[in-house]
Amino acid sequence: MATWTWQYDGYEPTGERLRESLCTLGNGRFATRGALPECDADAVHYPGTYAAGCYNRLTSVVAGRQVENEDMVNLPNWLVLRFRPAGGAWLAPDTAPVLEHRQVLHLDSGVLERATRYGLHGQPTLWVRQERLVHMADPYLAALRTTFTVDGAEVELEVEAALDGGVTNAGVPRYSGLEGRHLTHVHAGSAGQDVVWLRSRTRTSDVRIALAARLTSDAPVTDAHEATRAVQRLRLQLTPGRGRTVDKTVALHTSRDPAISDPLQTAVDRVSAAPAYEELLASHRAAWDQLWRRAQIDVPGEPGAILRLHLFHVLQTLSPHTAGLDVGVPARGLHGEAYRGHVFWDEVFVLPYLNLHFPEVSRALLRYRHRRLDRARAAARAIGRRGALYPWQSGSDGREETQRLHLNPRSGRWLPDHTHLQHHVGSAIAYNVWQYCEASGDTEFLHTKGAEMLLHIARFWADSATWDDHLGRHRIRGVIGPDEYHDACPGSDTPGLDDNAYTNVTAAWVLTRTLEVLRDLPAPRRRELFERAALDAGELEHWEDVSRTLHVPFHEDVISQFDGYGDLAELDWDGYRERYGDIRRLDRILEAEGDTVNRYKASKQADALMLGHLFSPAELRSLLQRLGHDLSEETWQRTVDYYLARTSHGSTLSGLVHGWILARARRSEAWDFCLEALKGDVADLQGGTTGEGIHLGAMAGTLDLVQRGLTGLETRRGVLWLDPVPLPELSSYGLSLHYQGHWGVRLRLESGRMEISVPPSDLRPIDVRLPDRTVSVAPGRTSRLLLPMLQHSGVGQRRSR
Repeated sequence: MATWTWQYDGYEPTGERLRESLCTLGNGRFATRGALPECDADAVHYPGTYAAGCYNRLTSVVAGRQVENEDMVNLPNWLVLRFRPAGGAWLAPDTAPVLEHRQVLHLDSGVLERATRYGLHGQPTLWVRQERLVHMADPYLAALRTTFTVDGAEVELEVEAALDGGVTNAGVPRYSGLEGRHLTHVHAGSAGQDVVWLRSRTRTSDVRIALAARLTSDAPVTDAHEATRAVQRLRLQLTPGRGRTVDKTVALHTSRDPAISDPLQTAVDRVSAAPAYEELLASHRAAWDQLWRRAQIDVPGEPGAILRLHLFHVLQTLSPHTAGLDVGVPARGLHGEAYRGHVFWDEVFVLPYLNLHFPEVSRALLRYRHRRLDRARAAARAIGRRGALYPWQSGSDGREETQRLHLNPRSGRWLPDHTHLQHHVGSAIAYNVWQYCEASGDTEFLHTKGAEMLLHIARFWADSATWDDHLGRHRIRGVIGPDEYHDACPGSDTPGLDDNAYTNVTAAWVLTRTLEVLRDLPAPRRRELFERAALDAGELEHWEDVSRTLHVPFHEDVISQFDGYGDLAELDWDGYRERYGDIRRLDRILEAEGDTVNRYKASKQADALMLGHLFSPAELRSLLQRLGHDLSEETWQRTVDYYLARTSHGSTLSGLVHGWILARARRSEAWDFCLEALKGDVADLQGGTTGEGIHLGAMAGTLDLVQRGLTGLETRRGVLWLDPVPLPELSSYGLSLHYQGHWGVRLRLESGRMEISVPPSDLRPIDVRLPDRTVSVAPGRTSRLLLPMLQHSGVGQRRSR
């Protein structure tokens, strides 16, 4: 595996869907899975194309109930290109002899290369070589170049290219009982020489979709349209040693595109005017080169290769083209249909990376949330609260898209789903507003849309808190934390938990930060915002009180995940591992046995420990002090150890968070979790889930682990704080940053030394604070610093402010 390529050799049907996800190509506007163009969707292959923000809502009958779901729509398949010897059967790797097969994903150029040698009847063999791109410069174009070469004898080859509108959403087996026919009014036609088109629309959201394709070859092209397919055919006379090339160029438009009237005519015009493949490839490469310069990361060895793949997929899902769209962060990228393309809290793992490289993309993703603020306020009113209640799962318009039933594939039962009670998504949005504005210096956003979101999220938390005379503290009841295994107290008929530590501490942080932002607003803006929100001094006093009195439960001198967690039964972890091996989805195992994980001290993923991921040790200690607790080094260590022994890591985010925390709490064990986070998708550690779409939060989170976790990087009040931790397995790395208008700031850490370079084009120096000193790095200069041997391991010895 070379540094800039990701390669698969040999054809393995059982691994095909994993390869298709990891070989997806996209440009931030749409993406296409890495399926072979000659293969239809079946149990092995799943071609899929998805446009950011293109959703449709359908009703299904599940367990005797009508269930409504909104899905990211699988768009017509533009890839189709099949071939056969004249009069023979169509060739495909599952039906014809495959003598050689190789796929190479070129990360530097965003090109997927494929080479397959098919055995034909008799002596000849057919080489099929392809290059594919989804254009990064023109986000409406894609192209497929195919070269056929025969060895041994002459062969007449029939080639058929198509735009296929007969697709459904069928990429996730456990959704097979749900309605997946999202497209209707599918029509095909021709538009002059060598150009065909296909139009359709979504059944409920009425998004019009149009594709146009141009087929270019040195042989005549004919049309032969079918009911839901725009088809082009040609015949190639192949002689040994002489390659024949067919280029397929495609334009994709929808009625959601800006500055558009008729998607069909626009697609036809665009593909007709598109340059030849060589020119398309050149401009595509140039666009990728610009992206890599902005997102440069240099990590040696296998970790570096995986990180580059992760970065590649982040950029394909959330590129600068995304900045012009009204979309959020799809948890599974634009790579498949898992989670139905919904937007969760994963952005809390994604935006911190983007903030320091593509702040314009972060801003657009936060605007997606701001546009749905009124819907979030309506959701809060619906449960009798003030403020804004953002949905756990969001889609097109910001309503709650979380399903109310989910399938346990182990038991075959449909079960109630209460995860919509994860109200902590609001805190994640507030956290991202703050982090973006600190990293970018965008005070205009902070004082307008950012302040408005913070205000209504804070108001929701203050209104959700109820006073408990017995405890003498405020409490937040009836919620679910990041650990989705626990959704109720044992034996309770009412879903939700009381005083989830992560929820309460982050709510206190939101209230504290919002009060700070409101105090710092320019007077005219503060007056305008207060009047519009009917906010007065009495309400602000209440926020201050709640921010200091929210209950954080403890037991056995560790932070309790929620009130009552310490009273749960211990699980026989060794026994379950011996019986089942992989127990990541312990909830499904127990439910199939007629039991429930609600009875046990067992977590799906980091919950209370997520606090150590969001907040630096000093900030976490300060937050707990504000809430009346002295979070000593020993208490935090006990808390880390306690939950580390009771977590099944049923989420790809769990290893990431544990690796982040252990890098400071217990470095000797950190690397195993870092490796698990790195390999979560490439090795499909969740057992088949990557084939349904990559885990974008975990991929971006590994990048941020290097960028902020290991460097201790924080952006606060115009100062860059750095507090690196030595991780022996990753002691040498470098990265570039875009920080508050400084483009191309370079950090390099190697063997206890750090270099900080500011480009000469910058107009002002950067102030950098390390644990033992403060330095100012002038434009065009590099500071080389010898780092002290850091001894701290958690919250107690980190610098305070």
